[in-house]
Amino acid sequence: MKAIDVLMDEHRVIERVLDSLEAEAGRLARGETVRPGFFLDVADFASGFADGCHHQKEEGVLFPAMTQHGVPATGGAIEVMLQEHEAGRTYVRQLRTAARQLESREPGAAAQLVAAALGYAALLRDHIAKEDEVLFPMAAEMIPEPAHDEVMAKFETVEHDGTGPQGHARLLELAERLQREAI
Repeated sequence: MKAIDVLMDEHRVIERVLDSLEAEAGRLARGETVRPGFFLDVADFASGFADGCHHQKEEGVLFPAMTQHGVPATGGAIEVMLQEHEAGRTYVRQLRTAARQLESREPGAAAQLVAAALGYAALLRDHIAKEDEVLFPMAAEMIPEPAHDEVMAKFETVEHDGTGPQGHARLLELAERLQREAI
């Protein structure tokens, strides 16, 4: 299913940003100087790409298509994924708050930032594995072939409407910049 390939490709982008986030959090934990704006940029990427685009494709398109074709919306995989999306949003808020506190040189901000960054990365890595290994194969099996084109068309609408005409490309560029900075 082509839509699943799109989501899995987006997972690879998210994982590269998580690699960068973990690297910079590690530097911060060791007492090295790290630009607080790096973490704000990660939060912007997470809000715009991971949540604003990727999760919206899942929540607004894929999950409804799955439920339409027999996957229960509650008490199973979809409900777990939605709970984890919400947990990720909480981590991103914590990350943004702690990064601003680090900018203001508030005591304890670095430790809070490291905890939020590593918590977010661990949550998303586990979440991505569940989707790649369980949920997406289930979707590919459950959603009939004729519905795939409709799912893809709706994905394109989410990309355009959610991030604007150049927004998706801008967020991919931000991911690459974060990677370069963390090297």
